[in-house]
Amino acid sequence: MDTATETPNDLSGQLLIAMPGMGDPRFEKSVVFLCAHSAEGAMGLIVNKPTPDLALDDLLDQLDIDKGAGSRDVGVFFGGPVETGRGFVLHSRDYHGSPSTLQVDEAFSMTATRDILEDIARGLGPAQSLAALGYAGWAPGQLEGELQQNAWLTVDADEMIVFSADIGGKWSAALAKLGIDPLLLSAEGGRA
Repeated sequence: MDTATETPNDLSGQLLIAMPGMGDPRFEKSVVFLCAHSAEGAMGLIVNKPTPDLALDDLLDQLDIDKGAGSRDVGVFFGGPVETGRGFVLHSRDYHGSPSTLQVDEAFSMTATRDILEDIARGLGPAQSLAALGYAGWAPGQLEGELQQNAWLTVDADEMIVFSADIGGKWSAALAKLGIDPLLLSAEGGRA
């Protein structure tokens, strides 16, 4: 069966939860919000791995964006290993800035243009958001293969998890949404 030519079930707006034993330390215990998924591949943002040495203020300074009085703190995350110098903002649907904003589903949108950072700096941005540098990408059929190999679990995305201030608890919270205790997960996969 050639999974690259099949049309996959659209997982856009879902969370991918890394299984123990992922094998790639960049994705260990990661939670990835899938922004897009089709027969052409998939694109997502890791929402629980903050950048250790970069805050939004630093990013705004680098881009020469003035921070206004209404600005609020937005987390900056390692979005994934692809194009790590490129920025993305995952946000609630209440923000309608750029025409290039990707409307993922009823709750989430993603914008990759400078205007959203300018609006956030002025206090005019979305009610909920997180910034990410880089993204996670999969070639056609690659994500489906990883799902078959039990590398990921999927669950409907939830604003309470994605935008939670408890960054370290997002992986466990996503598993709990599936009714799974992280202590009971095995790194070994199997087939019935």
